[in-house]
Amino acid sequence: MSGTDLSHSEYVGGLFRSHYVWLCNRLRGYLDAGISAEDVAAETFAQLLDSPNLTSIQQPRALLTTLAQRVTYRLWYRRDREREHLDQLQHIQPGFGPSPEFLTQQWQTLSVLDQALERLPGKVRATFLLSRLEGLTYPQIAAELGISQRSVSVYMTRCQALCQRSANQPLLTHPTLQRSA
Repeated sequence: MSGTDLSHSEYVGGLFRSHYVWLCNRLRGYLDAGISAEDVAAETFAQLLDSPNLTSIQQPRALLTTLAQRVTYRLWYRRDREREHLDQLQHIQPGFGPSPEFLTQQWQTLSVLDQALERLPGKVRATFLLSRLEGLTYPQIAAELGISQRSVSVYMTRCQALCQRSANQPLLTHPTLQRSA
């Protein structure tokens, strides 16, 4: 770990010590029972670790609030999609619709894709998630992450290729599903 990495980690650690309790209390004010304020706050600080140029932050609480809102929106979005999917499954009559085997295979494929995305560097993964989950345009993503639009395009191509490779690889031979000896 370089001196820059250490000072970055120390800076985020200082922000954590100074603002974690405040952020949790603020989040409890508008989160429903299904989402933990502590989990959202922890994810918010984890995202800070992946963010460059934090030393120029003028208002850390404003930044933390914005990041926490984005984390919350992603959780709400995911929960809503899960509910919609479950509602659709309840309306399928037995013998119609996808088989349990097909649904299991689709779930496994999604799990493999999720694990593949987790192995990507922070900005590459963030680019993909901002595009696919938040629906941001390439210029918006570039501004959000402080990178060029060309980098956004390169990162998206990289993510899409990774998703394609992961989805096409047979599940039994996929490295994340192999047993360790």
